[in-house]
Amino acid sequence: MIETRRLYYEDAYIKEFSATVLECRPQKKGFALLLDQSAFYPEGGGQPGDTGFLNETQVTDTHEKNGELLHFTLSPLSPGTPVSGKINWERRFDLMQNHSGEHIVSGLAHKAFGCDNVGFHMGKDVITIDFSQVLTMDQLEEIEREANTRIWENSPVEISYPTGEELAALPYRSKKELTGPVRIVTFPESDICACCGTHVAHTGEIGMVKILSAVKFREGVRVEMLAGKRVLNYLNMINEQNHQVSVRLSARPGQTGSAVDRLWEENLRLKGQIARLEEESFRQAARKCADKGNILLFKEEMDADSVRRLTDAIVHTCHGRCAVFSRNSDGSYKYAIGEKDGDLRSFTKEMNQALCGRGGGKPFFVQGSVKASETEIRKYFEMK
Repeated sequence: MIETRRLYYEDAYIKEFSATVLECRPQKKGFALLLDQSAFYPEGGGQPGDTGFLNETQVTDTHEKNGELLHFTLSPLSPGTPVSGKINWERRFDLMQNHSGEHIVSGLAHKAFGCDNVGFHMGKDVITIDFSQVLTMDQLEEIEREANTRIWENSPVEISYPTGEELAALPYRSKKELTGPVRIVTFPESDICACCGTHVAHTGEIGMVKILSAVKFREGVRVEMLAGKRVLNYLNMINEQNHQVSVRLSARPGQTGSAVDRLWEENLRLKGQIARLEEESFRQAARKCADKGNILLFKEEMDADSVRRLTDAIVHTCHGRCAVFSRNSDGSYKYAIGEKDGDLRSFTKEMNQALCGRGGGKPFFVQGSVKASETEIRKYFEMK
């Protein structure tokens, strides 16, 4: 086994370093380089591995396997080659902010409500935490307020390797039993946890945390949260969306909620009017088609429910089969076909095959869509 000096444990803020390639191993996709020392953090503890460069060679990921630190690259470097390593610092610091923010949130959730963090993932956009018990939004808001208070105190984050006796006396969090030297990360008044990841030196560097959502997950709850610059990016995105809404509704940015309420009420009223007008037009269409046998109609810009209701109205008066088609924006047609006391199963199956369609329903009433032109549809029905 090749041992690599882990510079990220000596100083998590090392951005560039010098090293020597000890080994280059071919992989299925690229190569795995082993160095005598490295500041690249390997995936672990819920934190993704670092990316960056060794000379001009791009490091696409970093992993630890069987105690060895593997730097994955697309091109090889020969053993003995001196390299200048440069990690993607913007990405690393983002991960440090979010990992540290997760610790504070998880620690406070455990401290206040006795729930355990049983799953944790740092995604590209959000962090997800799985807690062992259900937390209400009021409880999560309480945790968020307390977390930001602790962050703004700008306390130093402590890293320690306690002795076995000292460790036994610590109320630290851990998902599993630990043996050998244990790395303890302490966020004052917030969390004490066994962790192998990289963290900020002072809580103020996290900036702030924001809990976005919580959904039931297994016996507990899955929480989505952000920390650091991701919070600013999120707020900028929300602000831009709100600005667009305020412009379209001619409302002040702080009054878009009430403006949307007014729009929703107006939309509901107009939908009611349209529904009443549609019902009257459907009744008129049904009267015009009375006793005319099989009916084929083409209508523009009707939704599926309106197509269904028009077909249903005519079926009860025409004394035959009624088929209504309405063109979709992509050129296909949605349809509804009905026949009182009829059996349309064979007809629908054959029609779908002939007109590249799909759909179904009850024997006497079916709905679906076809990828065919109006001319093709009319020609098919003329043959039937």
